[in-house]
Amino acid sequence: MSTNEEMSLVEHLGELRKRIMWILLVLVIGMVAGLISAKPIIRYLKNIPPADSISWNVFSPWDALRLYMNFGLAVGILITLPVTLYHIWAFVKPGLRETEQKASIIYIPYAFVLFLAGLSFGYWVVFPMAFYFTSSISKSLDITEMYGAAEYFTFMFNIILPLALVFEMPIVVMFLTKIRLLNPKRLHKFRRYAYMLLVILATVITPPDAISAILVALPLIVLYEFSVFMSGFIYRKQLVKDAEWEREFGPK
Repeated sequence: MSTNEEMSLVEHLGELRKRIMWILLVLVIGMVAGLISAKPIIRYLKNIPPADSISWNVFSPWDALRLYMNFGLAVGILITLPVTLYHIWAFVKPGLRETEQKASIIYIPYAFVLFLAGLSFGYWVVFPMAFYFTSSISKSLDITEMYGAAEYFTFMFNIILPLALVFEMPIVVMFLTKIRLLNPKRLHKFRRYAYMLLVILATVITPPDAISAILVALPLIVLYEFSVFMSGFIYRKQLVKDAEWEREFGPK
């Protein structure tokens, strides 16, 4: 490796380190904001279904603190997400053409909106189904339900956070198509495997009955097909631009 290449690698690593430090700084600030807002958020969630029908308990002196910290981290991640997406874009920007740079930065607000949509779908649709199903099992066995507050929210986060990440699929697919790492042909080729993975995910995070799994799997499959559609839209525009380039300058 030449000296210039070594310097270039060092510069890239230095830039990556700087961007990671900025992300961590925003995460810390977001966590502070989350800790401040944790109390009203927890009280609000406690007074709406399904939590309004149960009494919460703590089983160790650390549970209340752990609850605060979990919400602080969750709010911190939510606040940091747009900043993280921007720094990812800024880091890969030098490898993109000018038109791709302008187009790809538009993905950032949409990625944030889709993350919020995933959280909403997880909390208002999937989480109640899972909670009421597990609660019905306890009642059928004549078991007295006594929920720990920390365990309740851990159960909730374990459901809604994976769904929020899955809802980022269209943005990830569009971005990878934009930088030519993905195309609709590959997505069509791996469709059956994608369907299988989405059905498995829906089965894991929902009660073990077919109706619940289908209700969750269908939106995820629609999300995948929308990703394929958007990938095809971007890919066709790339083919048109490539053809124009070849007509004007010859083959690349």
